[in-house]
Amino acid sequence: MKLGTVSVEGAQRVAVAVDTPGERAVLLYAGLTMADLIEDWAAARPSVERAVTDGARKAVTVGGLTWLPPVPRPGKVICVALNNSANVDRIISGPSHPATFNKPATSLLGHGQPIRLKQAFGRVHPEPELAVVIGAAGADIPHSAAMDHVFGYTIINDLTSPTMRAQDTFHYRAIHPKQDGTEGIEYVDTWVTYSGRYKGSDGFGPIGPWIATADEIPDPHALTVTCVHQGRVITEDSTQNLTHKVADVVSYISGYQTLEPGDIIAMGTALKGASGGGAVQNVNLTELGGPIEVTISGIGTLSNPVEMR
Repeated sequence: MKLGTVSVEGAQRVAVAVDTPGERAVLLYAGLTMADLIEDWAAARPSVERAVTDGARKAVTVGGLTWLPPVPRPGKVICVALNNSANVDRIISGPSHPATFNKPATSLLGHGQPIRLKQAFGRVHPEPELAVVIGAAGADIPHSAAMDHVFGYTIINDLTSPTMRAQDTFHYRAIHPKQDGTEGIEYVDTWVTYSGRYKGSDGFGPIGPWIATADEIPDPHALTVTCVHQGRVITEDSTQNLTHKVADVVSYISGYQTLEPGDIIAMGTALKGASGGGAVQNVNLTELGGPIEVTISGIGTLSNPVEMR
């Protein structure tokens, strides 16, 4: 089943796709939120299926809907960094475990909504990614049980500003205890970057439109990811190239941050360039504008125009 969240006369409504391509949808009754469904999907699913069957003839065309992020206010949006085999030759040193950062819920943006950029943001490029939606809470989740905590999958475009990353990078001398075990301190030459602006600015997380429930995606590591800018394909990749797989990531993160229903995990950027030599890092949305589209097989297409503000 494919589920999304739309705005109708200022109220949130859950939309359920009723055509295979997701071209039409049944709107569930007002007051029912995606969070409600995720919290108790096993109990809610039969009534949702009945509502879809009863309302199929009244289904609306999705092109006319105003889309919100499918989970409008997730507790956490956790992103996995450099999680693609294409990065292997680029990484000089780094951890063998998943490395993560968080984006705020305010960075999220619905399908079809404009990405509003400022010249002060500098270069901003897309990062097309598969996103996992957590369905069941858990901490210290064993690897063998990790997939039981997945509600479904959606699409996220993890917009990134290398300009703001450079501006928010410190080169400084960190204070450490002396390495020889004697009393005192020593200074260690260190670089550190904080991602609050360059990953978390408003609109830097287009997401959706659909969540495909886990039963619709039997293998999340066999999905094609395509990114198109102004009609030109710039990325053609597969989720099989993710270095750390979904179960690895869910289990690992839960050892440090309790996962809750509705949390989002962005699995890492699809990086394999298209046959024409395109690369996501070369698509400067601030300079070139949009639209920018991300398609993942079995889930759908996320498309957003770009505006300057």
